[in-house]
Amino acid sequence: MVKSTLNKIIREANFLSLTGNLLFAVFGFAGFALLARSYPISIFGQWVLYISSATFIEMFRFGITNTAIIRYLSGVSKEDRLKYIGSNGLILIIATIGITILIWSSWLLFPVPIRNAGYGLFFAWYPILAFINLPFNTALVIMQADQRFGKIMIIKTLNGGGFFLVLLVNYIWLKMTLTQLVWAHIGINIITSSICTMNGWDGLRHIRKATRRTSKVLLDFGKYTTFMLIGTNLLRSADTIIISLSPLGTTAVALYSIPMKLTELQQIPLRSFVATAFPKMSKASIQGKVEQLKETFYTYSGAISYLFIVICLITFVFADFFVLVLGGRQYLGTDPVTGANTANIVRIFSLYGLILPLDRMTGIGLDSINKPDRNFMKVLYMVITNVVGDLIAVFVFKSLAGVAVASVLFTLLGVWIGYRFLDQHLQLEQRKIFQAGIEFYKSLYIKVRSAGSTFLTKKT
Repeated sequence: MVKSTLNKIIREANFLSLTGNLLFAVFGFAGFALLARSYPISIFGQWVLYISSATFIEMFRFGITNTAIIRYLSGVSKEDRLKYIGSNGLILIIATIGITILIWSSWLLFPVPIRNAGYGLFFAWYPILAFINLPFNTALVIMQADQRFGKIMIIKTLNGGGFFLVLLVNYIWLKMTLTQLVWAHIGINIITSSICTMNGWDGLRHIRKATRRTSKVLLDFGKYTTFMLIGTNLLRSADTIIISLSPLGTTAVALYSIPMKLTELQQIPLRSFVATAFPKMSKASIQGKVEQLKETFYTYSGAISYLFIVICLITFVFADFFVLVLGGRQYLGTDPVTGANTANIVRIFSLYGLILPLDRMTGIGLDSINKPDRNFMKVLYMVITNVVGDLIAVFVFKSLAGVAVASVLFTLLGVWIGYRFLDQHLQLEQRKIFQAGIEFYKSLYIKVRSAGSTFLTKKT
């Protein structure tokens, strides 16, 4: 009985999704800590700009089809499935070619200003990375649609673990330059993508099955989700971009990256729950099961919100410890150049984390009921609030803490707008969010207690 219960838990989608994201985040967290200790603050800031810029463009590139492909693969025939997968691959290849031409043309025309701003690594090497990691990323999104979280965990572990080993060897022996580190990063992605292609997980072999109809369906949905995902990433990247262009410079970028990385750690369970909730809500929407969709929304929103209360409290109380572990002593205290206290910024982001679950769940709720236009409007309002807040914080008050406060404000706005839009279509009841969250943990406690009682009975 105990073995059966444990096997059921281990194979459950939420558990596999959480485990995969946790392993990937642990490697990312540990690798970030090694990087912060391997290079001076200003040099490390250039790496942060490379990664954050690449992440931003990835959001644009894959935002064209990712949300749409997850939604439509949740309820189509096998024949249409291959057509959608083929269209997904075709659109992404065309988008990658277009992005490459744009980035390298800019690099050739404006090399000096780009290099002086700290973006040289990105403009020189990202286009190569974009082609290399295409099979890896397409495999992940197809597997998410199919809820094959076990394989997702394997792929993410291989990719994140491989690069962490490179960073560890670099920290102890190699002492690579940033350019050499980018080569290593590309190399790890070559290995991961090759495995995905050889196993047929990426679906790129089905490009010939793409049709005008399936491509149009994905693009019609994607015209909103693309800008929505760009906006979502801007909510994270705008801080870094605006800080990098301000008088505070790359040193401030490095300091601000510490609490940003800790925020990513907070979001591990959020990403995991969302990855399983979205296909379920989309399927319920396609099948017209509105009550089932609402119940899924209530349960996930409530469960994640209660979990984040605990996570954010721990982050707030132990902010200095987390900064020490991630960045080292050079990031503790008040920085003499920027006047920023990294631990205090971490505490502000703890407040941001409390409202993040409802913001994310209302977003995927709107996408699941085929209202990406509403989700786009929500994100647009948030981006405008964030950018204005960042500009005031950096150029008027010259305060990194003010940038973090802007994050709290735009997320509050997003929760209010997103819930209002979703309520118009589903007639939600707020109290059920918190009731369903409590019921989720009650049910989990009963299952654990039952398994424990069975185990003790067998022992005696």
